[in-house]
Amino acid sequence: MIDRFQNWLPRMVLAPSFFLVLIFVYGFILYTGYLSMTDSKMLPSYNWVGFANYEKLFRLRHWNTAITNLAIFGILYIGISSAIGLLLAILLDQKIRAEGFIRPIYLYPMALSFIVTGTAWKWFLDPGIGLENTMHQWGWASFHFNWIKDRNYAIYTVVIAAVWQSSGFVMAMFLAGLRGVDNEIIKAAQIDGATGFRIYRKIIIPMMRPVFLSAFVVLAHLAIKAYDLVVALTGGGPGRATELPATFMYSYTFTRNQMGVGASSAIIMLIMIFSIIVPYVYSELRAGGKR
Repeated sequence: MIDRFQNWLPRMVLAPSFFLVLIFVYGFILYTGYLSMTDSKMLPSYNWVGFANYEKLFRLRHWNTAITNLAIFGILYIGISSAIGLLLAILLDQKIRAEGFIRPIYLYPMALSFIVTGTAWKWFLDPGIGLENTMHQWGWASFHFNWIKDRNYAIYTVVIAAVWQSSGFVMAMFLAGLRGVDNEIIKAAQIDGATGFRIYRKIIIPMMRPVFLSAFVVLAHLAIKAYDLVVALTGGGPGRATELPATFMYSYTFTRNQMGVGASSAIIMLIMIFSIIVPYVYSELRAGGKR
């Protein structure tokens, strides 16, 4: 009797959380999918329209703008964060003396919320009070940096702020991967006369493939659901120059009162995330089965 109680106790403790997640996560995902196939406007409606909202969604110029911006933001964000994170990890892997002091500095931005990051970078990049104004006060009158006000460059300010926040986190992932490489392999390569650059390029970095894949999944997930950073930094503007799928979804659901279209955009975002996570989970399970 006691053994049976001990076996059931963990399940009883986890059961409330499991049912809450089942209802408020997966239940609302299914509900959103249902709303995406109705003619819901300001309030939910139950008049079935099938895939009409999806057809309307992909005809909207604003949605195409959001997808284009997501492609630009996602590629630059993932690529630059990965490159900077790898370089910082390699630097710290050299057993430098001040590693215990430098590492928290690199990691600190990730402790901030995206709202704080967006607000801080908005002040810093604003031509009237930020970097450009400071340079003018120092006598450099020809300096201009008004990307945040320029619809052709505003999306790149979102990239800058996102990279600043996430690079330290990526560095921590890569540093853990570097510290997990077998030193015997590195010593053997050094005995064979391989240079440090060649060791990293030919041996260490290829062995870190799972870490790169994990970093890609995390960063891609953050890019697809990016909302608060954009709202705090640019508000989706100027115009709709920094519109992303998440801001589009909020705008059409709660501002334009087109809940069906907003729900369909949310489902498309969910499909994007699943298309990244499912292959990753499959590859991890497959790799685990081969061990």
